[in-house]
Amino acid sequence: MDILDDRSVQGRLILVTGGARSGKSTYAERLAASLAEPRGGRVTYIATSEAHDEEMEQRVSAHQTSRPASWATVECPVEVPGAVRAAAGSGAPGAGPAGVSPVILLDCVTLWVTNLLFSGGAFGGSEPPEDGYNYDKDLLPPAEERAAAARVTAAVDGLVRAVAETGITLVAVTNEVGLGVVPEYPLARLYRDQLGWANQRLARDAAGLYLLVSGYPLDVKALSAGPLAAAGLAPIPSTDDAPSSLKEPQ
Repeated sequence: MDILDDRSVQGRLILVTGGARSGKSTYAERLAASLAEPRGGRVTYIATSEAHDEEMEQRVSAHQTSRPASWATVECPVEVPGAVRAAAGSGAPGAGPAGVSPVILLDCVTLWVTNLLFSGGAFGGSEPPEDGYNYDKDLLPPAEERAAAARVTAAVDGLVRAVAETGITLVAVTNEVGLGVVPEYPLARLYRDQLGWANQRLARDAAGLYLLVSGYPLDVKALSAGPLAAAGLAPIPSTDDAPSSLKEPQ
């Protein structure tokens, strides 16, 4: 059954993933709009991007103008679980009729994980390297890697709890960044690993998981519950302990 026609997923997490320009954001927006129909089509859009240059400002502006005027936008680079809880409140922008679950669109997890890794000036932030240490190319201090992994794990777990405890419907957009070659530098490998772990954690609790390929959605949950499950090929469970890029990659 197409989740676009299934209103029973209200109060659940739906993850939409894919590569760059795969159509994932467009599909997620269609999905959120469909699920929000019972509440007048109102959606709260949580944007995690930050515009640091003119090109990014233009991209953000284009996204904003393409969204329905009835949608509320909340810019939230880091504190996403808190933004979800605030949007679920009765006085939140886009709050709907009593008894109807608010619909929230998170776009995207990819940039959120980036912001979490660099929050608080971690890994040098935007500052030039001090004492010759180059975070772009040098091996990363293990303590900083573990701290970054812990930040991502805690934030993603917090988001899952926020969805479960508030009863909202969250459509989250993310990227599959590990399908190409192994990144050359340690910091890029850390990012690839942490986003992969975050995606696994979100997918585990998701009511729907959709992979966009050249604009076409694949229902991953349905596929994994079909012939693959019958053959004993169950999904690989993500672990509850704080994952680290220091572990053996999967």
